[in-house]
Amino acid sequence: QIRLVESGGGSVEAGGSLRLSCAGTGYYGSRYCMGWFRQTPGKEREAVATICPGARSDSTYYADSVKGRFIVSQDDAKSTLFLQMSSLKPEDTAMYYCAADEYLGWVPRSPSDFINWGQGTQVTVSS
Repeated sequence: QIRLVESGGGSVEAGGSLRLSCAGTGYYGSRYCMGWFRQTPGKEREAVATICPGARSDSTYYADSVKGRFIVSQDDAKSTLFLQMSSLKPEDTAMYYCAADEYLGWVPRSPSDFINWGQGTQVTVSS
């Protein structure tokens, strides 16, 4: 059974930084894509960044709203997913979720592409 546990959320002022972590168990990391998604009340869950294994280097996707500010990465064992968030803005405030699913040869970008989810960690950015 796949289990994903997020941590690292919190409150920060605009312009600040946070690093989210997602510890995963129950799957073979090098065959799975992982991703960060976020959701605010009343809105649909949206992709932030995803990462998939590659022969030479991992493939990544970033939402336009976070390009140049967020970096997605994994540890060498591909069991922990990270999201380094910099230059945070109030509009980044959301519940952030970690997700994982088998790599099918393309980089997923939609919540519907993932079936395994963590419980989420709250990020609040004040102006």
